[in-house]
Amino acid sequence: MSAHLDPARKHDFAYLFDVRDGNPNGDPDAGGMPRTDPETGQGLVTDVAIKRKIRNMVGLMQQGTAGYDIYVESGVALNAQHERAYAALNLDPKQRRKSEAEAQQWMCQTFFDVRMFGAVMSTGTKPCGRVQGPLQLTFSRSVDPVLPQEHGITRITQTRVDDIDKGESTEMGNKHAIPYGLYLGYGHFSAPLARQTGVQGQDLEIFWRAMMLMFDHDRAASRGEMSLRGLYVFTHDDAFGRAPAYQLLERIQPATKDGVVAPRSFNDYTVSIEEDLPDGVALTRLVG
Repeated sequence: MSAHLDPARKHDFAYLFDVRDGNPNGDPDAGGMPRTDPETGQGLVTDVAIKRKIRNMVGLMQQGTAGYDIYVESGVALNAQHERAYAALNLDPKQRRKSEAEAQQWMCQTFFDVRMFGAVMSTGTKPCGRVQGPLQLTFSRSVDPVLPQEHGITRITQTRVDDIDKGESTEMGNKHAIPYGLYLGYGHFSAPLARQTGVQGQDLEIFWRAMMLMFDHDRAASRGEMSLRGLYVFTHDDAFGRAPAYQLLERIQPATKDGVVAPRSFNDYTVSIEEDLPDGVALTRLVG
């Protein structure tokens, strides 16, 4: 087994992705504008946005495969997922302590994202408890400040029939985008927590592949040019780690090239990687 596929080891990883003329993660509190840090102007992408893409990708790759259902799925109520566990195991919700523990185990075995990311499943009449997942992601932050823009667009028809009857032939709208941004995010995998949820080597293999492909199957007009530019996995030789995560992740340093004032492509950057690693830590470059 390759080291980065071993769920009995601790893994810390960094990933780089970029977007050109698109909106990587709209902020509903700002009318859908790309998220930014108001003090620095750097762009932000939430962990939730990245997990959504990973869930979607796993759902595509493993559709119909036992153990790879997705818990947080569009159009499916979470309580309905809990009911599946009680029905499959014929559990009595009145015996809450026993039923909840058995249902929780079934949820971990059935749903990839419960097993990997964890979930709070304590709602409804058929609760499944709370699972602390072994794999967590951070917010991603752009290397340089980004410039959110609002672009007006014109559509050559109307939404309402009444407007067409009035003689109106076009309708205005808008799209939010940044010209370019290179983002850096981090992730962490805990072997002791993975043992509790039943993570196997195949789960990690599918997770890494989903990360590598997540932008290729999430195209939209507002994020058509998003690409994973780097995925770097630091693997420890035991379950608890041989060095603090920050000491490893800080070894990945993207920076604009000399003379570049307004970066507009990945070629405007260099990525330096310090490979003088502490004893007991190995680096695997899956992308980059």
